[in-house]
Amino acid sequence: MTYVARLLTGTATVLALALPAAATEYRIAVRDGAGGTQEALGKAFVAALEEQSGGKMTGKLFLNGQLGDEQDTVTAAATGTLDFSILAINNITPFSPTVGTLTLPYVILSQDDAETITQGEIGQEMVDQTIEDAGVRIIGWGYSGFRVLTNSKRPVSTVEDLKGLVIRVPKNEIMIDTYKSWGINPTPMAWGETFAALQQKVVDGQDNPYMTVYAMKFDEVQKYITNLRYIFSIEPLIVSEALFESLSDEEQQQVLEAGKAATKASAEFLRSEESKIRDELVARGMEITEPANGEKEFIELATTNVWPQFYDQIGGKGELNKVLASLGRPAVD
Repeated sequence: MTYVARLLTGTATVLALALPAAATEYRIAVRDGAGGTQEALGKAFVAALEEQSGGKMTGKLFLNGQLGDEQDTVTAAATGTLDFSILAINNITPFSPTVGTLTLPYVILSQDDAETITQGEIGQEMVDQTIEDAGVRIIGWGYSGFRVLTNSKRPVSTVEDLKGLVIRVPKNEIMIDTYKSWGINPTPMAWGETFAALQQKVVDGQDNPYMTVYAMKFDEVQKYITNLRYIFSIEPLIVSEALFESLSDEEQQQVLEAGKAATKASAEFLRSEESKIRDELVARGMEITEPANGEKEFIELATTNVWPQFYDQIGGKGELNKVLASLGRPAVD
């Protein structure tokens, strides 16, 4: 049995033990519905937390944004009114701008890149900076894959094909400006409003990983997928720093170890499930189009026009060059 299977199916010996009556149950906010990366990360974390703590700590997932939009959950965790949250990294960026380096288009080019950055020295620097900036601590990383573009009107393979489409994006400056570099003005919109807006044709499309498209049932309101690779979606698991600091040293270590286990499980989950999910979306009637010329036009417009705009915001060009160096890629001048 694989590591992820052990965590997600609950067959580990410790999970057969009844939790003590006095077990502390933490609330974990989850944006997406069942079946996606966020739920898998959350389940793996809860299983590992129970194992690490001998059943003294556990958690309950609140799916589909029941505890608020993602940026709201950062604020709630920072003020100590929420315990944990799993959210897209672009929704931490407004609170801790240096994390925005990972949402610059075409910085991360593979899942291996995402793991190298988040689980290495740069990832730890981002953890430390987020504690300082936002009052929350990243204890685990979920990996959801590249944010592909979906729409209800037509296949899109070139930048020109985007013209005339109304695309929903998160309220994130980098993502907004990326679409502007491609010649359209996207529509910033809260996540909780997105499905209804697609259903009612207020917007034509959106972008999210295959896992999220599946979990949110976007195939019911979208027909076409463009296999863009402009942002690799990373889903941090955060804990209220106030809560973390209230724990004993032993409990803190148990939480951190559970976060590491959940990170490992998430990476394995994406590798094992993404292609299956993609095939399932096609079976449900969605059509996948590859960007023309290896995405060259999208890449050139985004990196040339967007990267320079955000050097100051992410802490300087040097922050980007550190990330690029860790991936063995050349620095920007």
